[in-house]
Order: sequence, then structure tokens, then C-alpha cells
Amino acid sequence: MSRQRVGPISQTMARDPAAPAIVGCEWIVDAHGCNSLQLQDLALMQRLCQRVIDDLELKVVGQPHWHQFPGHAGVTGLYLLSESHLACHTYPEHRLATFNLYCCRSRPAWLWQRHLTLELSAEDVQVAEFVRGDNRPLHTKEPV
Repeated sequence: MSRQRVGPISQTMARDPAAPAIVGCEWIVDAHGCNSLQLQDLALMQRLCQRVIDDLELKVVGQPHWHQFPGHAGVTGLYLLSESHLACHTYPEHRLATFNLYCCRSRPAWLWQRHLTLELSAEDVQVAEFVRGDNRPLHTKEPV
């Protein structure tokens, strides 16, 4: 079922006390057809995640944790946020990058398709947005 969220999460909760407890929004992103070498570039992936954090004005708690796998494998990064978390995993052998951003407060949509196409040469970017608490997907088209 398609639906749109109206206003910030806190306003949605205040209007109908019988409504499910909406506790955040989560974006699950798959970027297919990426440049394999870029997916192995730890510094590039760190800059990309930092851009998400800066653009959305998120607050990092502690230090981000990154791991670069040996050989021609990818990287994994995790940021603990006061709003929740941002995770990134790359799979150069599949030309795939995946991201998970969970925020416990309303945030504008980040332009995943635009940025991942530009930074990682992604051929196809799929973005799923979920309102957490009632866990029904929001089917929204991201502006390009």
C-alpha cells in the first residue's frame, strides 16, 4: 500500500494517539553496477558517508568504525549517531554498495541516486524508505 507521511514524525504521533508509535525513519539503499575500484577505496567511502552525515546534519557519537577487507574486497563502515546509525558495505566483486540509515527523528530524503551515481558510477540505485514503528514501506520517488 502506498502512502505519504505528512509533516514531521512528532506531528504524526500527536494527531492520533491510537496510531502506531512511529519511532523513526529508515532508508535501505542498494547501488548496483558501481565501479569496482571505487568500492575498494576506503577514503572515498568515508568521504561519501561523511557527506550524508553533513548534509543531513546528523551527529556522530564516538568514532566511526571501518574495516577494509584484504585483497580486492570491499569495505564496511559503521557510524553510531545520536539519531541512530549509518552503515555502509561494499562488494566490488558484485559491483554493489549497500547503505542503511536509521534516524529516530524526521529528516529530509537524501539524494541517494544522484550522489551514488556521481561518486560510485552506480548504474541503478534502489531506495526503500520505512517508517519505523508501523513498519509499512513508503513508496516515494526520490528527486533526481
